[in-house]
Amino acid sequence: MHAAQSPAVEISGLVKRYGAKTAVQGLDLTVEAGSLTAVLGPNGAGKTSTLECCEGYRIPDGGTVRVLGLDPVADAAALRPRIGVMLQSGGIYQAVRAKEMLRHVASLYANPLDVDALADRLGLDSCGRTPFRRLSGGQQQRLSLALAVVGRPELVFLDEPTAGLDVQARHATWELIEQLRTDGVTIVLTTHLLDEAERLADMVAIVDAGRVIACDTPQQLANSTRSGADGTGDQIRFEAPLGLDLTALSIAVAPGCTALEYAPGAYRIEGHVTPDTLAAATAWCASLGIMPRNLAVEQRSLEDVFLDLTGRGLR
Repeated sequence: MHAAQSPAVEISGLVKRYGAKTAVQGLDLTVEAGSLTAVLGPNGAGKTSTLECCEGYRIPDGGTVRVLGLDPVADAAALRPRIGVMLQSGGIYQAVRAKEMLRHVASLYANPLDVDALADRLGLDSCGRTPFRRLSGGQQQRLSLALAVVGRPELVFLDEPTAGLDVQARHATWELIEQLRTDGVTIVLTTHLLDEAERLADMVAIVDAGRVIACDTPQQLANSTRSGADGTGDQIRFEAPLGLDLTALSIAVAPGCTALEYAPGAYRIEGHVTPDTLAAATAWCASLGIMPRNLAVEQRSLEDVFLDLTGRGLR
């Protein structure tokens, strides 16, 4: 019988300060080996600082960080050949040609990916002889991703991997990330794209004010907040005149359901949604002579969860 595999990343009580500002305040996070964990949070929540502590680029002011069982600062020499890092910016010589840089980085590893195949997959062939500074923002982003994964790392950190990419390039990047996970690579990524997290992630960690405030699978997160006793996480959405009586609507639809006006004139009923719930909601509107427009029954999304937990949007 095989022993359980140790977590790829273990963060306990992480604190990171910049002068008087505390960016990370006692953050705890565990990333299981072979999983893909998406870290979500508004700007300034502490996501990038946390990743930089894991990568060894920042020294924590408190707490402990272990990556593949090693200290990212004290054991940097042993850890760096085993991880890949995609930064938001920096780390690439501005004058170097794209494919030259990719071949150079590949040569530093014992068993790298095929450079030409990787470049083709990420649409870099057409700009392979172009200096980095002359690449478009999307091309620079794709080259940064290629550099992070070309060495076949055990663990890769991706900071906003599809920021600024067009739809085609984004989907090509998603396919590469999914292939890495299939191959057993552990992936930790930050993103502002909720559809990206929902599609890719095994686990989603929501960070706010320097702490992880929720961590679970995308489905369980959607089901765990403001859902019914059966955990369906369904909801009814519709549009109607401003200022409906939310208490009366909540009572009318079903016990345990909650109605809220989440934007002016936009309503949401959450809880144990059944056909009777839907019928009661439309009957209540009809009794007031109200036509509910764009009526839909759908599952709660990560965006709904994020708004509930933080009270603000992701950006």
